[in-house]
Amino acid sequence: MSENLDLVRSIYADWEQGEMRSSGWADPEIECVIADGPAPGHWRGRNAMWQAWRDFLSVWEDWRVDADEYRELDGERVLVFENRRARAKGSGLRIGLTARETPSKGVSLFHVRDGKVTRFVTYFDRDRALADLGLEE
Repeated sequence: MSENLDLVRSIYADWEQGEMRSSGWADPEIECVIADGPAPGHWRGRNAMWQAWRDFLSVWEDWRVDADEYRELDGERVLVFENRRARAKGSGLRIGLTARETPSKGVSLFHVRDGKVTRFVTYFDRDRALADLGLEE
């Protein structure tokens, strides 16, 4: 297993427990992209990334993300297939894996260099992510 894969697995170990505040893994000038979904955007820098995520997470209760599969695409990129669970604070809409919830199967792409994530791209639409990357599930 590569160091890049180990790093990404460690990030998900925190995220799967609901710990979204750690940032030691992110390069100070990280590029963060939410490619689609309810709040797409593009930010540069660790502080800007965390402000964007704080804003996004503020409308959800108990946001959780679980990794289904990890794929090393090359020497710098790790792709993660995800399942996400949460409840919207305003509408009560639940996303998740049960029959009563709207499924949310996303993908996140991590670009890693020198032990830090330099670019993070997340997709809510798994098919779009795979098409953008020229991959198949």
